[in-house]
Amino acid sequence: MRRVLIALVCVLTLSGLAVGQRGKSPASPAPAQAAPSAASGDDQTLSVNVDLVNILFTVTDRKGKFVTNLKKEDFKVFEDEKLQSITNFSSNSDLPLTIALLIDTSGSIRDKLKFEEDAAIEFFYSTLQRNKDKAMLISFDSGVDLIQDFTDDPEKLATEIRKIRAGGGTSLYDAIYLAVNKKLAAQTGPGRRVVILITDGDDNSSRISLTEALEAAQKNDVTIYGISTNSSAFFGSKEQERGDKTLKKFADETGGKGFFPLKIEDLSSTFVNIHEELRSQYQIGYRPSNGLMDGSFRRIKVDVTDKRFKARARSGYYMPKPPAASKR
Repeated sequence: MRRVLIALVCVLTLSGLAVGQRGKSPASPAPAQAAPSAASGDDQTLSVNVDLVNILFTVTDRKGKFVTNLKKEDFKVFEDEKLQSITNFSSNSDLPLTIALLIDTSGSIRDKLKFEEDAAIEFFYSTLQRNKDKAMLISFDSGVDLIQDFTDDPEKLATEIRKIRAGGGTSLYDAIYLAVNKKLAAQTGPGRRVVILITDGDDNSSRISLTEALEAAQKNDVTIYGISTNSSAFFGSKEQERGDKTLKKFADETGGKGFFPLKIEDLSSTFVNIHEELRSQYQIGYRPSNGLMDGSFRRIKVDVTDKRFKARARSGYYMPKPPAASKR
């Protein structure tokens, strides 16, 4: 399949994905002040409408084992430190998954790429359910490439993964921003929208900032899992430490998780952990006590009454703004 370049032509809309052959000069993402706001469509901006906020989250015990048998009364939800009344509750072990796998192909990971490819292929074969789940593949170095668009066929993904080659800088933030706003935001069906990163996390080429990329994920209800390729080094550099902190921030703020395997060969077990988590979810819904549609960021916290367990959810959501008055 011919590789195509994801290009952000206009950040005032989410319509269309501009493409060009690799080797041509890529269009650069524009600054965040033109980024889509939460008012661009309730079905595309978080699991929230005027009346109901839905939170997908994971519960683990002190050993990190998933806990999947809790009830509604076992949880409390807070928004901006105010207790909320839970109206909806379910244990979702088999939600449809929409996954964007973003693979770092910069020169710094050249010797690790084969392990990344093998682990990713194994993950897709074990995770994707035909006619239910779908995944896409993006590579990034100095630019951002759409390698395979959404498909439920792991063989198509595997074929394209095997063609990936390494070289260039690292445009991590651009890749996240474009994957979320240009691809995942348009996937409005039920289930989870997920980004999985395989990278050293040390961005040195993006036009988009970390804050802008994170805000895009938060506004579009996208959970990010970060897999570091740094831990295979015996001595960590400042760049590696910075990269790992970046992956942890993306994961913590969106309700995902950062993984830091001791050896690059451990990538397969990391993907198994992600697979198990995505099939071990709870969902809680509540009507916020502060119903003001002001576009503000609302901090949320899910507590488990049994202190042996801990819930992990996104840090918050953006309340939509009211629709603009139509001009006459």
